[in-house]
Amino acid sequence: MKLIYRTEASADGGRAGKVVNEEAGLSLDLAIPGSGAAGNNPEQLFAMGYAACFDSALKLCAKKERSAMTGSRTTAAVGLGQLEGGGYGLDVELRVAVKGVAHAEAERLVALAHELCPYSAALKGNMAVRLLVSAE
Repeated sequence: MKLIYRTEASADGGRAGKVVNEEAGLSLDLAIPGSGAAGNNPEQLFAMGYAACFDSALKLCAKKERSAMTGSRTTAAVGLGQLEGGGYGLDVELRVAVKGVAHAEAERLVALAHELCPYSAALKGNMAVRLLVSAE
């Protein structure tokens, strides 16, 4: 793989600590979901990254396909759950609203974006990602 970009973040204190990305000047306090403490959690950050990345992949696919798509909005819903055999796993659903095209075209573009998006590629074969597509 030809590396295009690389960044790094450091965590101190795990889910109840702090995470820092010095390059971006970003420092966030973390809180365990349901704890009542102020802060974000890793699932929120993953959802934000996945939504942004997927929406960009969708726009790129629409451009390559010369689609009439006029816009889109991707919402990533990320859940954390306990697995039957112990341990934890993630649950991911992408809700993608595509503007300017019929539903069949929206589904085709979302499928192409799901193949192109690096987040989707990283999850492929490791967990299912549900895709819910709407055309507006």
